[in-house]
Amino acid sequence: MKRQTIHHLSHIDLDGYSCQFVMRYTPYKIFNYNANYGAEVRQKLELIIENIKKNKDSAIILITDLNLTNDESRWLNGEVHKINDTHKMDITLTLLDHHGSGESSANKYKWYYLDTERCATKITYDYAKENFSLDEPEWMEKFVNIVNAVDLWKQEEVENFELGKVCMRLITETRELNKVMFAEIDTNYKLSLLLEATKYINEENAHILLDEKIHSIKKDFFKVDKNDTLDNLATKYIVQLLGDARAEKTIYYKGYRGYLSYGVGNTSIIGNGFLLAYPEYDFIVDVSYRGAMSLRANNQVSVSQISKEWANGGGHPNAAGGRIVGFKEQYRYDKVKQQIEKVINDKEAVAGDLEYKKEDI
Repeated sequence: MKRQTIHHLSHIDLDGYSCQFVMRYTPYKIFNYNANYGAEVRQKLELIIENIKKNKDSAIILITDLNLTNDESRWLNGEVHKINDTHKMDITLTLLDHHGSGESSANKYKWYYLDTERCATKITYDYAKENFSLDEPEWMEKFVNIVNAVDLWKQEEVENFELGKVCMRLITETRELNKVMFAEIDTNYKLSLLLEATKYINEENAHILLDEKIHSIKKDFFKVDKNDTLDNLATKYIVQLLGDARAEKTIYYKGYRGYLSYGVGNTSIIGNGFLLAYPEYDFIVDVSYRGAMSLRANNQVSVSQISKEWANGGGHPNAAGGRIVGFKEQYRYDKVKQQIEKVINDKEAVAGDLEYKKEDI
């Protein structure tokens, strides 16, 4: 295929990320997206369509290890046709999956390839060899068989199955980064861990060796200079990521500069670390997926008062919390920010002056 750009949406388990791992060894420019089932799939597909329109370039939309509903398939098929007809672009669709629940869509659309006998990674691997000029390392076929063994629960393939279980945990228990806030970096983190795992494929008792190395492999990803605990290394790394994204994630309330994060958690450590690293910010607020707010300040403003005005919350001047009524869980940061800025604009219009200014604390 001659197209140079692939927008690749895949699942968030070992099989899903392994599809993207395989595609790394093709000569195309790839933008990775990941989603679980439900509303997240539609939001990520919408993001792909938006990015394609923005880039104004021909591309392949590749979906792996996710079955689309009839409505999702119909919508996506229509969007691609509209782009091609209206913008005179050449966008193609390819879906490679193994979940039988997608049979209805597979029967309607030629771009929907369904094979229930292989995991999605194996389907992607075989398809990539035939269609995407795969430059495969010597370990790749064995890695694919490892994923296939554990994803299809082939316990009789003992060595592959046992190593596959450890690789599965390597993905499912890797939560140091947030896949909404840091989508690209989080995916790269998981793929780098899988690459490290391949180094043990040909070792005796590979599953035991990898199991014992997981902690150090994770630390090596976050380590910049000196060694530290995984928590401290990850915190420092995340604070830097937050800082690098200041232009996009800054909010303002009554003249005070704040930082909006989503689903990062650990606000006492990460939030305070951010405020120390970037003292030009008066406060930071982390919103959970269900709308719970955790606010931190460093003697610049009372977040207790902000929390009260935003969500009838409360707490201390430098540490407070609350819950935003009617918050809708999102899988894209820009949609989260839209919701929070609406709250800010509504409250700013009616609330009085902040009760605690810097000189009052």
